[in-house]
Amino acid sequence: MKLDGYTRMAAVVANPIKHSMSPFIHNSAFKATATNGVYLAWEIEAGDLGETVANIRRYQMFGINLSMPYKEQVIPCLDELSDEARLIGAVNTVVNDNGNLIGYNTDGKGFFKSLPSFTISGKRMTLLGAGGAAKAILAQAILDDVSQISVFVRSVSMEKTRPYLDKLQEQTGFKVDLYALEDLSELQEKIAKSDLLVNATSVGMDGQSSPVPTSIVLPETLLAADIIYQPFETPFLKWAKGQGNQAINGLGMLLYQAAEAFQLWTGKEMPTEEIWQSLTEKYK
Repeated sequence: MKLDGYTRMAAVVANPIKHSMSPFIHNSAFKATATNGVYLAWEIEAGDLGETVANIRRYQMFGINLSMPYKEQVIPCLDELSDEARLIGAVNTVVNDNGNLIGYNTDGKGFFKSLPSFTISGKRMTLLGAGGAAKAILAQAILDDVSQISVFVRSVSMEKTRPYLDKLQEQTGFKVDLYALEDLSELQEKIAKSDLLVNATSVGMDGQSSPVPTSIVLPETLLAADIIYQPFETPFLKWAKGQGNQAINGLGMLLYQAAEAFQLWTGKEMPTEEIWQSLTEKYK
C-alpha cells in the first residue's frame, strides 16, 4: 500500500474496537482495487464523538464506520440520514459527500447479501432478538418487501421492544408480530411457516448455549442464519444443520456490510470473494 500526500482516510469508531476485523477487510479492499486509501481503528471516549465526526470534513476523509456504543449517538452530528438509517434509528456508516455528512446503515443490506441464493421479498421470517442487529435486519426486510415477520424476545424484554415495533409500523405501515421466546408452541408454529429463521441475539457466543430448544422442528426448506461468527459454528447452527437445513453464520454479514460501505465511499465494488477466503482462514 502506497501512502502519500493524496492518501485518504477512513476509520471505524467505537469503544472498544482494537479487536476489529474492519481494518483488515477495508485495507485489503483498498489494495485490491488500487484505491489510495488507508483504514484505521479509533477507540474514543463519548465526549470526543462530535470532534471525531468534524474531523471527517477537516481531513477530507472518505468517512467512518461506527460500532457500539456510537451508532445512535452519532445521529445529531450528521447532515442527512438514508431511509434505512432513519427506520433503524442507528448509523454504521458515515459518507463524506463533499463536506455533507450522510448517515447510512449497511448492516441489514449486508445481512441479506450474505444469504446464498435467497431473497426475502414475499417470504416469511422469524427473528430472535430485538437489539441493534435485529433492528437493522427488520427494517431492511420491510424495505425489501418481506411478507410477514415474527419477532421473539424474552418476556422481560417485550415492553421495551414494543415501542420500536409500533414506531416502525407508523413509518412503514408494516405490522411486525411480537411474541415471548418462552412461548414454545407459538415459536414452533411460526418457525414451521417460515422461510428464514435468524438468531440476532448473542446467545451462542459461549459455544454452549442456543436461543431455542432443540425440540423445535424446522421445515425442510427453511434457511437458518446466525449473526455470530465466533465461534464459526454456534450450537444454533449445528442444531439446524443436524436437521438437514442450510445454516449460515455471521461472517458474511460482517463482510457484506463492509462492502456496502466501501462502495458508498469509493464508488468501487469490494472484491468480496478474494477477501472472504482470507477471512474464513482467520476464523476457521
